[in-house]
Amino acid sequence: MALTTAEVARLAALARIDLSQDELAKLAPQLDVILDAVAQVTEVAGDDVPPMSHPLPLTNVFRADEVRPSLRVADVLAAAPAVEDDRFRVPRILGEEQ
Repeated sequence: MALTTAEVARLAALARIDLSQDELAKLAPQLDVILDAVAQVTEVAGDDVPPMSHPLPLTNVFRADEVRPSLRVADVLAAAPAVEDDRFRVPRILGEEQ
């Protein structure tokens, strides 16, 4: 089933993308090829194939969360350009309503 330029125009409108008639004519067959490829993938996947998110099994690669010695707060804040209530003072980037 080939996509028409009207269908591509409708999809573009839903995505709020402004496309010219030339772009619509060019994209319609390209999107049709993509949809055919997706249809082929769905034909291959049967009920005996479990859905997966990755082709290889994944394991947790995070290290253990261990407390280790670090810099003292006073030493870190001593190098800061501005400090307030034992924290770095930074310019406000959110509105005053926060």
